[in-house]
Amino acid sequence: MPPENVGFHEVGAEDSIADIICACAGLDSLKIDNITCGPLIEGTGHIHCAHGTFPLPAPATLAILKEIPFRQVDEPWEHITPTGAAILAEFATGFMPMPEMKVNAIGYGLGSRDTPHRPNVLRLILGESVESNRAGLEEIVELRCNLDDLTPEHASSALDALMRAGALDATLTPTVMKKGRSGWILEVLSVADKAEELSELMLRQTSAFGIRRHHMERLKLERHFEEIETRYGKIRVKIGTLRGEVIQRSPEFSSCAESAAHHGVAVRVVHEAALRALAQE
Repeated sequence: MPPENVGFHEVGAEDSIADIICACAGLDSLKIDNITCGPLIEGTGHIHCAHGTFPLPAPATLAILKEIPFRQVDEPWEHITPTGAAILAEFATGFMPMPEMKVNAIGYGLGSRDTPHRPNVLRLILGESVESNRAGLEEIVELRCNLDDLTPEHASSALDALMRAGALDATLTPTVMKKGRSGWILEVLSVADKAEELSELMLRQTSAFGIRRHHMERLKLERHFEEIETRYGKIRVKIGTLRGEVIQRSPEFSSCAESAAHHGVAVRVVHEAALRALAQE
């Protein structure tokens, strides 16, 4: 709707407007690159506002916090206001323990309400991220099972389903199992949050009776895509960097295949053209 038709109700109060404007101005002045926040906690009970009495979280707060994790604790007051929720929803990129950093400054904001079980304090920590070999480190889960009664067609279908569901990678390795049976080892790499979903999918898509799960870390290059110009048109290239240094550059097969089909040539011809273009940069 047009800005002039927007009604602010309680958040139109001077202190709310000051909070929002000063938070935005402060973040801009400090030249912040990234903001993370600890896990959010909200109280229980009810709040009285212009539209009546509502349970916590307040309706506006709950709407703003969609897709953001938080939990309630048995304390009868509001911990997250709509103003605070709006600032976090706009600027925070994650809700987690404090990432590795070199702390430069610490600020505190104190509220007037007496909260006996926890300090009514907001703490802001300003720092510089620490560049280290752990910069590209992430936790992953390896899911694995042995299969001795699955046809190649069903095995291939399971691989496709797992990749579509968000697996980082999925492979099938031929093996010889007990009693001399030929079989497969199905291995799937997953981010931790999707391990449960992908484990269940493996059980549904294959003949496995159980899934082994191994938690591990992987060091990965930072990745982004660029396009290069070739005689067969623009080809997407995957770029891998480590602390800003380009380590890998690889033409995307799907982009090469699409261009090859359009020009009626072999995929390897387009791939070689892309490699020559990369070498000339």
